[in-house]
Amino acid sequence: MAKRPTTSWREDIAEEAEELAAGTLDPESACMAALFPEALLVATDTVLDSFDAELPGLDGAEDAQVFAAVERVVLALNAVDSSHGGDGYATMEREQLCDYIDEALTEHGVDVPALTSRHGLGRYQLTDRWRDW
Repeated sequence: MAKRPTTSWREDIAEEAEELAAGTLDPESACMAALFPEALLVATDTVLDSFDAELPGLDGAEDAQVFAAVERVVLALNAVDSSHGGDGYATMEREQLCDYIDEALTEHGVDVPALTSRHGLGRYQLTDRWRDW
């Protein structure tokens, strides 16, 4: 099962908090809670919940339906990023979100390489048309 980026981000926050509590991390070096405020995590999970709810209906779907689902999730993530000053998702987070979308589609029967190839795209260009982050 594809691991949500927000799960990893929460784990990183918890690990850093444990290190701070144990005194093994200098407080000036702590950054995870600032990078991933709860509002960003909740908003991102809400978007991914909606995307996940669509996935079962995409096995065997027409390309247009799959692209429409990708467009919806990407535009919603654009809105989340924008609501956080355009700084919600840095490079690593962008890659994790794109990987999640790809893996989740694949797990639900979508052949992402074939889909993108049919439309003259590389596999990792699936979200590029709509992505601002």
